[in-house]
Formats: sequence, structure tokens, C-alpha cells
Amino acid sequence: MQSTYLDPTHEQGRALFTRGIQGPVVMLNLLRFRATADYAGAPALAPAMPISGEEAYRRYMQHTLPFLQRSGGEVLFFGRGGDYLIGPTNERWDAVLLVRQSSLQSFLAFASDQEYLAGIGHRSAALEDSRLLPLAAQSVEQEA
Repeated sequence: MQSTYLDPTHEQGRALFTRGIQGPVVMLNLLRFRATADYAGAPALAPAMPISGEEAYRRYMQHTLPFLQRSGGEVLFFGRGGDYLIGPTNERWDAVLLVRQSSLQSFLAFASDQEYLAGIGHRSAALEDSRLLPLAAQSVEQEA
């Protein structure tokens, strides 16, 4: 049985902060949507009629953007996925999202904001699987 990944483990969170990333961090999100959103874990957020996982994710983003911007973050890119040019043929991602945060501390402030967390059930309802890869900027120029 294939594992799915929707939330970080405590160990993964600790490992992120021990990496010592200084300055901005970009979060690469790979998203696979459910055909129909599953609000079993957040019934208070459930719409009256069933919606797609993609629509539930749209609701999550509408809820999230003000908190993200308030914490100094911004969406750099959101787009549809597709077939890999290089990669496994049995893996698909419906969407890709790049989010820039000014620092790991601002990311933590965002991710622990209780008002933001009140709407995170839309994300859980939307996603069948996901990946989140924190990226730190690095120069591609070689030292002389």
C-alpha cells in the first residue's frame, strides 16, 4: 500500500528548523486532489453539496491568502501539473504551488496562526496526497 503525505511529522518539522536556513525560503508544493472533497475531518467547513478536491483547495487558498500575506509570504506560482518530462510514469501531480516566505520564523508564525488553522480543513478535504519541499536560495555561480 502506498503512503500518502498530508502533514509533516514532528521529526520533519524539527529537521526543517535545524537546517539553519537563513533568509527567504520557498516552499515547493506538489498537490494531488481528491475527485470529491472529503470533509469528514472538518464537517463544520463542509459545503451543502459535494465539491471536487480542486474546488476545496481553491476555498483553502481563498481563506489562506490574507494570513500568508500578513506573515510576509507570497504565492510565486500556482499552476496545473501534468506528465513528467523526467520522472516516474506512475506518479501524477494535479497542481504545483510555490510559496515564498521571508524566513522560517515567518513561516512558523503563519503555520501556527489559529485563525489560519481554522480553515485548514479545506486543505485536508481537498488533497489525496502532497509533497512539501522547503527550498533555500543558493548561487549557481562558482567561486573563483
